[in-house]
Amino acid sequence: MVISKTHDKIYNFTKPNNLPMKILKYLFLFALLSLVALTVFVATQKGIFDVERSKVINSPRATVYNYLNDFRNYEDFESWSVEDPSIQMTFPNKTSGSGASFYWDGVDGKGNAITLKTKEGESIDQKMKYDGTEADVRWILKDTLNGKTKVTWKGKGTMSFLFKIYAALHGGSDRVIGTIYEKSLANIDKNLDYETKTYAVKVDGVVKKTETPYIRQTFTSEIEKVNKNARIVIPKLIHFSETNGLSANGKPFIIYHTYDTKTGLAKISICLPINKEISISSGSDILSGKLNGFDAVKTTLTGDYSHRNEAIAKTTAYINNEKIIPELGWSHLEIWALSKLDVKGSSKLVTEIYFPIKPKVEPVVTTPVYSPETQTQAEPQAEPAPKPVQKKPAAPTPATTTPAQEEEQSEF
Repeated sequence: MVISKTHDKIYNFTKPNNLPMKILKYLFLFALLSLVALTVFVATQKGIFDVERSKVINSPRATVYNYLNDFRNYEDFESWSVEDPSIQMTFPNKTSGSGASFYWDGVDGKGNAITLKTKEGESIDQKMKYDGTEADVRWILKDTLNGKTKVTWKGKGTMSFLFKIYAALHGGSDRVIGTIYEKSLANIDKNLDYETKTYAVKVDGVVKKTETPYIRQTFTSEIEKVNKNARIVIPKLIHFSETNGLSANGKPFIIYHTYDTKTGLAKISICLPINKEISISSGSDILSGKLNGFDAVKTTLTGDYSHRNEAIAKTTAYINNEKIIPELGWSHLEIWALSKLDVKGSSKLVTEIYFPIKPKVEPVVTTPVYSPETQTQAEPQAEPAPKPVQKKPAAPTPATTTPAQEEEQSEF
């Protein structure tokens, strides 16, 4: 009887179905202990990261800065956004400069970013949050000898518990975050290379510009900072027009009273066309004016604003070739037909440039006179030839234009 019971125990222990179950239990217990050990290890880590990556971007520093300073471009270069189409980004009214922000929501979590401060063309400081992970982000831009831009992207902050686990399993925070930075910097270079090199310049010829009432701010600016100043002033003009019941009557434009490439300075009026002439009381930094109608040579630049010098050169060549007499009282006019307020891609910008010219004098045509007595054609009376006033000037060059006499209600 005893032998029989012992035999049964040995038999039960050595049944084929029991051995795998015991192995699975041991494996489960080992995995559980490993997970606990990993959790304890991760929990004891500080979770602080400090990551930095750099890359030389094949674009001018001003172009790179403007691109990075606008959060609307981040969905086109941030590697995690490019690789995950499920991410939805939300942009408020202000997307560039200090105080700009944006938000994102995806299957892996939610996040937001805000720009704390900027130094024009040099650096951008931001704060980013992502499901418990926070980072102080800094972009630093420097010129290189060949006209390109070295971009350094720094991120310093604390990781959430889940992110610490993820980083521990994938080689550490420097590898995980650094890979994101490297891929994103490569996307920036690729995107900007396309955006800055895709452009077209077309000289449309002689046109008539109709008169336009407007509100404006007038000041002297560095030429390279005109666009920056315009992006600051135009929203103020729009707010002024809305507050005072005015309606915008076209796209913003810039009047260049002077344009001196030797000093790098230009006297400009940044303008918003409105639907009627108005008078503004003294003391306001916003004034009113009227652009009188004038003849001009029009050129259309489609693409990044950095190609405007080529557009000016082609316009000057056209004026010379066609023997057109320029109006030297002021430099030129630029209309932002499609600006960064309308599109985010530089290749889609449209700038219309108008160089004022003297109206072409049409020759006087006399009617043949017949003598009633002889029924023969009399000789036409020739018009006296006008006395030459001056020699025909050369085509305008931005460096030699003359300041215009500024009036309260009319610039010209």
